[in-house]
Amino acid sequence: MSEMQTVAAAELGEGADDPGNRPRSLAGDAWRDLRRNPIFWISLFLVLAVTAMAAFPGLFTSNNPQDCTLSRQHAGPGGGAPFGYDFQGCDIYARSVFGARASLLVGALSALLTGIIAVVVGMLAGYFGRWIDSVLSRLIDVVLGIPLLLAAIVMLKRISSDSPNIRIMAVIFVLAILGWTTAARVIRSSVISAKQQDYVAAARMLGAGNGRTMWRHILPNSLAPVIVVLTIALGSFIAAEATLSFLGIGLKAPTISWGIDIDAGRTHMRESALPLVVPSTFLALTVLAFIMLGDAIRDAFDPKLR
Repeated sequence: MSEMQTVAAAELGEGADDPGNRPRSLAGDAWRDLRRNPIFWISLFLVLAVTAMAAFPGLFTSNNPQDCTLSRQHAGPGGGAPFGYDFQGCDIYARSVFGARASLLVGALSALLTGIIAVVVGMLAGYFGRWIDSVLSRLIDVVLGIPLLLAAIVMLKRISSDSPNIRIMAVIFVLAILGWTTAARVIRSSVISAKQQDYVAAARMLGAGNGRTMWRHILPNSLAPVIVVLTIALGSFIAAEATLSFLGIGLKAPTISWGIDIDAGRTHMRESALPLVVPSTFLALTVLAFIMLGDAIRDAFDPKLR
């Protein structure tokens, strides 16, 4: 083979069988970009750290967050409390560590329920189109026009129970009911694009019904964008829960939450700023980590940025 033929063969991909020249998939290209992105590794480390903190708080502190003694009120660091004690004599650091569980639980379950609603609505609207798409799209527009925090305040005001489990489930339900619209729009667009592909036409020719076509062929190829949206939304839900708890409408004591501690720290910040600063820092880093992680994944999977 002449030199010109060799170059032409390389341009046409005749060397694709060589592992070194094998073309990469979209996921392979995305992973290559993510490995080179320091923001991805920093945000992933923070997310894993917060997740471990929520699942195994005993690994991060040996103090009991509910062991409060007024004699230690606003005492400085000591006794395994690196940030000292709050106005009730509770370990500030221990409460911040244990507060990750409720905040992350609300954020994760809200994102999961949001994803389920968005997948069902987006799949039906994108696949069937016509009047079903029109009705569901108008529903999305109506819910999207409702301010999330304002509506959440109104809805949670109706709940009189102070049971921790009921309050947690109520906050999760309210955030999911009000926060699914963006993800639904994303998956609707992905489904409209996917249903025009050849593999969908082939599945129909082989006798696949609407249900099998949607859930076995279209959905797996439409999930990547909505996963990115839900990763970013998870951070927003954590911030929303903290805001509602700060206002005294979301979670309430004896549940340990960053929002509750921030509210308590604000009330007594003239005596000591650490009860306000420490949980606020935990909250800010967690929300920032999820948003940065979602942005990094979105940029890696966006073919327009290549």
